[in-house]
Amino acid sequence: MANIISTLFIAADGVAEIDPDWHFPYFDEAMGRAVTEDYETSDVLLLGRDTYDSFAGAWPGREAAGGEDAPFAKQLGDTRKVVASRQKLEFTWRNSELIDGDLIEAARALKADPGVKGVLIPGSISIVQQLLAAGLIDELRLLIHPVAARKGRRLFDEGDTPYHLKVILTEPLPTGVIRVIYAPAAAPAQAGYEDSVGKVNQ
Repeated sequence: MANIISTLFIAADGVAEIDPDWHFPYFDEAMGRAVTEDYETSDVLLLGRDTYDSFAGAWPGREAAGGEDAPFAKQLGDTRKVVASRQKLEFTWRNSELIDGDLIEAARALKADPGVKGVLIPGSISIVQQLLAAGLIDELRLLIHPVAARKGRRLFDEGDTPYHLKVILTEPLPTGVIRVIYAPAAAPAQAGYEDSVGKVNQ
């Protein structure tokens, strides 16, 4: 069964709607390597409409220009891209398709497809939130920037039930960004203040 992995640039205050002003000053070779590793996990990209439009508006031109990022642009172009949108789309970027029906059902079908190695969700906060709620995210791969953005959409929305996570990997990068990979986890045993008494060193 294929894993569904979310990869996000995120500020220290949880804002995942990136602003170039606080994101790009921290993008270095180490972050580029981490991003490459995330993309190597999967052969399908699952994208929301806004993220797709952003990618499709930039990467085909970069591939055609033949610059330093042309190989990565070609990799994106060659990858199967599955797009969630409430509106019909006319695709001009190759290997793009619209989800026919419900997002959750489509995600389950991708996970169960023996021909799919893995599914990566770059950005696409709404998609990640819906799949988290449905229990379909296998990993959250976060590149946490040392900045409080203070405005913008946050990854975790309001809800009644906490998401418990376990840490798979942590890696500090030279710019101060911390790479953290989380996976869903069972809730810990219940505890209260009394359980913490005597555990603080004085």
